[in-house]
Amino acid sequence: MKHLFKAEVKWTSNQDAIDSAKRFYSKSHQIKIEGKPILNVSAAKAFKGDPELYNPEDLLLSSLVSCHMMSYLYVCSQNGIEVLEYSDHAEATLEVSPDGSGRFIEVRLNPKVKISNHDKVELAIELHKKANQLCFIANSCNFPVSHNANCEI
Repeated sequence: MKHLFKAEVKWTSNQDAIDSAKRFYSKSHQIKIEGKPILNVSAAKAFKGDPELYNPEDLLLSSLVSCHMMSYLYVCSQNGIEVLEYSDHAEATLEVSPDGSGRFIEVRLNPKVKISNHDKVELAIELHKKANQLCFIANSCNFPVSHNANCEI
């Protein structure tokens, strides 16, 4: 089974935003997905982007965190675990090479889960591995995704 996702990007040159001495363009642009609000995006501040806007690195990490959570909630429901709360403070490390190319080299998820089943804490922690195996975004990444899971009643 395959699903097709579409996105449009729109960028317009703003001559006032071009720094001719440094030869760079404004990185701010818009992403449009049919039926959804426009998402204003830029490069990260470190790459001369607008620090008040989302950047592709933010969005990749956000996608991974969100997908893992949804996969985790699915596997918990399959295993009779009632999840009451879920939070995560994830971190991603981006490595930039001397030639200007770069890539994420790792992502660390730190999910904190609150469940109602006091006899299933160990299983609840273990199910993060299964969630990672099912996560569409994690399966699309070429870097390790580690989990430092915490579970409480």
